[in-house]
Amino acid sequence: MRRRFAMLVTTATVAAVAMTAQPAATAATAAHAHGVPAFVAAKALARSVTSRAVMAHERALARIADHNDEVRASGTPGFEAAARYVEGTLRDAGYSVKEQGFTFPFYDELAPPVVDEVSPAPVAFTTTTFAYSGSGDVTGPLVPTTNVMVPPAPTPSSSSGCDVADFPPVGSGERPIALVQRGTCAFETKVLNAQAAGYAAVVIFNEGQPGRDQAEGGTVGETAAVPVVGMLSYADGAALYNAAKSGPVTLHVRTSTRNNPNATTENIIAESKGGDPRHVLLVHAPLDALPTGPGINEDGSGVAAALEIAEQIHRLHLNPRYKIRFVFFGAEETRAVRDPDTGQIGLQGSYHYAQSLSAADLGRIYAGIDLDSIGSPNYVRFVFNGDGPPGSVQIQQLFNDWFQARGLATEPIEPTTFDGASLGPLIDAGVPTGGLFGGAADLKTPQEAATYGGTAGVSYDACFHAACDDIHNLNPKALSEFSTAAADVIWRLAAEGLPPTGPTAP
Repeated sequence: MRRRFAMLVTTATVAAVAMTAQPAATAATAAHAHGVPAFVAAKALARSVTSRAVMAHERALARIADHNDEVRASGTPGFEAAARYVEGTLRDAGYSVKEQGFTFPFYDELAPPVVDEVSPAPVAFTTTTFAYSGSGDVTGPLVPTTNVMVPPAPTPSSSSGCDVADFPPVGSGERPIALVQRGTCAFETKVLNAQAAGYAAVVIFNEGQPGRDQAEGGTVGETAAVPVVGMLSYADGAALYNAAKSGPVTLHVRTSTRNNPNATTENIIAESKGGDPRHVLLVHAPLDALPTGPGINEDGSGVAAALEIAEQIHRLHLNPRYKIRFVFFGAEETRAVRDPDTGQIGLQGSYHYAQSLSAADLGRIYAGIDLDSIGSPNYVRFVFNGDGPPGSVQIQQLFNDWFQARGLATEPIEPTTFDGASLGPLIDAGVPTGGLFGGAADLKTPQEAATYGGTAGVSYDACFHAACDDIHNLNPKALSEFSTAAADVIWRLAAEGLPPTGPTAP
C-alpha cells in the first residue's frame, strides 16, 4: 500500500492539480518540437548520454566522499561539496539555478555502540546504534516488556512496547534497560513509551519469523533522550529474554551520538532557459546519502544521470517545448519521521519542496521523473508501475516501450515501497509520476536472475546504505541502460507532453 503523506496537501491543492490542463502529445507536437522532430531529438539525446560520461559524474561524487570521510549526508561538509558540484555543473550548462534552504533534524553517530551482559555471565553483543538515539552510558537491570513473544508467532504480531503499560514499573532510583521485541508498531512508539515509563536505555531485538530474525539497523524516527541499540538478532534477544526470566541480568549499554533538530541543508533547483513555464517537467533525485557510506549508487547514480542528461540537452542545443526543472533533494536520507500518521521516514527535501509550492505551482507540473539506484550491481529493470495520479501510467508505458523496443525486459514496482523514494510527497500532491529503479537490499529471485542475469539469492545492491557503496559498487551496464532510457523519455515528455491515454500504437 502506498504510504500517504496526510499532512502534505490539502484537498484544494489536489483539486488544483487535477484541474490544470495537462500538455498531451498531438499530431502536431508529435511531428515537430520547435523545428526538430521529437523522436529524432530524443534518439540523439539518448545516444549522447553515455555510461562513460555518467561515470565521470560518479567519480566526482566519489572524490568528494573520499575527501570528507566517505560521508555525503546533509548537514556535513561532504553534502555541501556535492551540492556545489551539482550547482556548478548546471550553471555551466546554461541552467538557471537556485538553492532552497530548510531546516531538518541532523543525526550523527560519533562512536560504535556497546552492549555487554555484565552478569550473570559476561557476554559482548554485536549491535548498531539506532538513528536518532540519545547518547549515554548505562549499566542496569535488563527488564523485558510484559508481552515479548518467545517463541515468536507464525506471522508478525508482537505488540511488545506498543503501550506504556507493557513496561513493568520502575522503582525509585532505578535505571533499568528495556528489552523490546520488533513488532506491529513503529520503533519510535516503543522508544517513547520506554522513556515515558522511566527506562534509561532500550535494546530492541528482531521478532523471529523468517526474514525477521537477523541483526539489523533501524531508526527511532525522532530524537530520543536515551540510548537505543539493536536490532539484535532474534537468537540473541531470545537468549537475553530467557536469562532475564530465570533471574537478574545486568546489562551495560553505551552510545555516542550527536543530534541537532534545527540543522540546515538545501535543495538544488535548476530550470531550462527555454520551455513554456506554464507546463513543467520535473526530474529529480536525492542528493544526500546516509552517514553510513558515500552513497555512490544510492543515489549518486540518479544524480549523475540527471546531470549528464541536463548537460547533453545544453550541448545539443535542444530547446524543449515545455520547461524542464531538475531538482536534487537534500535530507532525503535523514531517517527522521516527517508524518506522524504514517511513520514515513526520510524525504525531508522533497517534503519541503512540495510544501513550498502553491496550488497553482503544483498544477503547472504535468509530470515527474524519479531516478533512484540505477547502478545497482545485481540489478533488475524496475519501472514505477503507474499507480499514481492520472498520467502516471502513460509515463510507465513510455519507459516500457523504450526497453521493449530493444528486447529488454522490465519489472513493475510500486513507486513508494522503498525508503527514500523522493516521489512520495509529489505523488500525494497529485503530480503524475514515473521513474526507474535498479533495486536495493531485497534479494533477487531465481525468476529475476533467469530474466535479467545476475545472482539469485543476493541483494540487488549488497552495499545499500553501507560503507561499500563506493565507485566500485556500480554496474556500468545498468547505468547505460537506465540513463539512455531516461534521456529518451525525458525529452519526449519535454517536447510532446504526456501521451494520450489508451493502448500504444503498434
